[in-house]
Amino acid sequence: MLRSAFSAAVFCAVLSATSAVAQTTPAAGQPAAPAAVAPSRPITPPAETQRLLRKRNVVVLDVRTPEEFATGHLAGAQNLNFRDPNFPTQLAALDTTKTYVLYCASGNRSGKAAVLMQEKGFRKLVNAGAFKDLKAAGMKTE
Repeated sequence: MLRSAFSAAVFCAVLSATSAVAQTTPAAGQPAAPAAVAPSRPITPPAETQRLLRKRNVVVLDVRTPEEFATGHLAGAQNLNFRDPNFPTQLAALDTTKTYVLYCASGNRSGKAAVLMQEKGFRKLVNAGAFKDLKAAGMKTE
């Protein structure tokens, strides 16, 4: 009985390891899986973002470069350049209890910025995505 239980445990372990390898190893002729992608937050639809912007105590952060920001931005947005080496330091100056709506050119930088902010203790974060999409949805710009 003990031998049978041991054999079953070994079989399950081998089966599990084989399954894990099968999931990570591409089949013959198939491309390898891409390298790990940096975590990001999903993009919130413009209509939901617009509703959120009507609430009080919501801070809008444009995480594009100052040059991108100068070409147009959401009304009242603050520019906090994600690519600036001091970005993490600048985050430390923000109030972690407020709600932050972040956007950039595509939603990529704002998603990564939101993850970084979450790691630093921010809890109310929205990745609003691309500026061009927010503008096209009729949000007020400057």
